[in-house]
Amino acid sequence: MNLPEAMRIYVQVADLASFTRAADSLGLPKTSVSAAVQQLENRLGTRLLHRTTRRVEMTQDGRLFRERCLDLLADMDELDSLFRQSPQTLRGRLRVDLPTGMARNVVIPALPAFLAAHPDLELELGSTDRRVDLVREGFDCVLRIGTLSDSSLVARPLGHLPQLNCASPAYVRQYGLPQTLADLARHQLVHYAGSFGSRIPGFEYVEAGETRFVEMPGALTVNNSEAYQAACIAGLGIIQAPAIGMRPLIATGQLVEVMTEFPAAPMPVSLVYAHRRHLPQRVKIFMDWLAEQLQPHLST
Repeated sequence: MNLPEAMRIYVQVADLASFTRAADSLGLPKTSVSAAVQQLENRLGTRLLHRTTRRVEMTQDGRLFRERCLDLLADMDELDSLFRQSPQTLRGRLRVDLPTGMARNVVIPALPAFLAAHPDLELELGSTDRRVDLVREGFDCVLRIGTLSDSSLVARPLGHLPQLNCASPAYVRQYGLPQTLADLARHQLVHYAGSFGSRIPGFEYVEAGETRFVEMPGALTVNNSEAYQAACIAGLGIIQAPAIGMRPLIATGQLVEVMTEFPAAPMPVSLVYAHRRHLPQRVKIFMDWLAEQLQPHLST
């Protein structure tokens, strides 16, 4: 039995948690399915499955191997069909990660049309504000907002997200409307930190092309965009966030814009992916589609 066939059999056994059900679904004898998995384990020198009389479970190595199998099998399917089908025909798994607000406000509402156009594509969409490890966690591409650190990854700049300063109507009624930088000493800032123990220096603004900060008090520090917005709506302080997520809240009266003459610097937006000589077509097309969805919301 060749390696790709054995890999397909293993994925089916792992997904169905049963040698019998996998054999039935593949139209193979159970002995052939069991032998294929055994050959893989011997070849790899590790146990992929825990077998009991009642169930079959993947080991930790088995889970990792399944993930790699899915990617490799999708690449082989794509290669096999390269000259026989339209390049727009996508199949296989695609794993991407996006900031929570971007996923909710822009990407997910547009996904039905994209997935309808590519029915053989299986999309795994991560949505988190933490910086995932693209290579170790098996992501095909991630959308990053903010300055990128130097790395071996490939970055595709898309543009910049303008930012707005916002507060809730209840906050303005309690503290008043700040109009100058000096006024901020009498106001509260909701602080944002990617990891607790550090946070932004204060209220950010741009002067003569340079980013500057005004130190501000604030009783609350949060570490994700959902809590950041919720804290502002609750009247806990001023926030500075991308306009794409703030404008709907302003339109419904949940927030008001403040300090309009002192916006924070626009945030760079990039698509990041691992360096590969031949990037799978499904990744290329998805990144192009994602860039198209984001373009109306970005500045140069």
